[in-house]
Amino acid sequence: MARYDVAIIGAGIVGLASARELLRRRPGLRVAVLDKESGIAQHQSGHNSGVIHSGIYYTPGSLKAQLCVAGMREMYAYCEAKGIPTDRCGKVIVATEPAELGRLDDLHARGRANGVAGLELIGPERLRELEPHCAGIRALWSPETGIVDYSQVARGYAEDIRAAGADILTNHPLLGVRKLAGGLLLETPGDEIEARRMIACAGVYADRLARLTRGAREPRVVPFRGDYWQLRPESRHLARNLIYPVPEPDFPFLGVHATRRLGSGEVWLGPNAVLAFSREGYGRLDTRPRDLLAALANRGFQRMAARYWRMGAVEMWRDFSKRAFLRSVQRYLPEVTLADLVPGQSGVRAQAISPEGALVDDFVVDVQGERVLHVRNAPSPAATSSLAIGRLVADAAQKAFGE
Repeated sequence: MARYDVAIIGAGIVGLASARELLRRRPGLRVAVLDKESGIAQHQSGHNSGVIHSGIYYTPGSLKAQLCVAGMREMYAYCEAKGIPTDRCGKVIVATEPAELGRLDDLHARGRANGVAGLELIGPERLRELEPHCAGIRALWSPETGIVDYSQVARGYAEDIRAAGADILTNHPLLGVRKLAGGLLLETPGDEIEARRMIACAGVYADRLARLTRGAREPRVVPFRGDYWQLRPESRHLARNLIYPVPEPDFPFLGVHATRRLGSGEVWLGPNAVLAFSREGYGRLDTRPRDLLAALANRGFQRMAARYWRMGAVEMWRDFSKRAFLRSVQRYLPEVTLADLVPGQSGVRAQAISPEGALVDDFVVDVQGERVLHVRNAPSPAATSSLAIGRLVADAAQKAFGE
């Protein structure tokens, strides 16, 4: 039987960053990272738009605001040291009608309060210089926003972990956890693993891992799928870098935006945000009854759906209607036509929802007793913030578990 000081469940970017930070602080610590998949970063960490966020959107003083701003700087520095390509290309958040100007001003103030460098409110002429095909009456320019391949970043973290002597155990789904006198017994299909402490970074399965260890019932996770279209190669010139709309005040997502992909030059348009019928449902019709029933029976989700049903209906229609999706894009890229859109990727966002029906708006780390710690909510900008989240997890573990 393998024995470790700490077992981390989940080889996504947050789990890997947490393992890396623990090993940095405590060289020689016996650490194992377990994942049910055959490789690392197979879900949220490998199904995202690759944006290095600057920290504009988040409530000042929140963990998201603090860790995103710090994590962005660390991400650029880490990638430079590891030879991982990045592009600090900048992004514009575009107001297309007068009703959005107040919200754009609020974003500018929020970003400045969070310490985001270089933010600038710009007019149509400057916007056209940055994005010649973009239509808008005003925009917020964020020069520090960039792009990276987060799968490559995750591989860098994994290299660091292995170099420090830790194990990454793929094909190891966690089936059960039993308490021992000096730790925990982790049951997997192949073997049993003994660990003194456990840290769960399970993303979309965060609430189920908490239930497996008899942890807190709330918050529970509801999976939201986001689908992308792409611009065909001949039309990629229509978006140079990153173009975002002003977020809808009555809907807790960022809206359909344009994102250039590093390396390939692809331009992704999206995502929308609809209920995923499976926690790993990347196709529109992918359904796992257990996952769907759990979401529909969740009182928090029911309350949220009642509050946002109009926007939810629009998102669902836009998910199945290419023309409806196109109209969202044409608000700020009016030259895009139906023929310019080709099918793209999809991702599933693990979003915790409170019993009152609100999306949990911050990162949540939950300590359970003296042996278990759960990362309960870590959606975007978790990839950008991953090194800083690793410190948050390590700090919480040290405080809860001691030496």
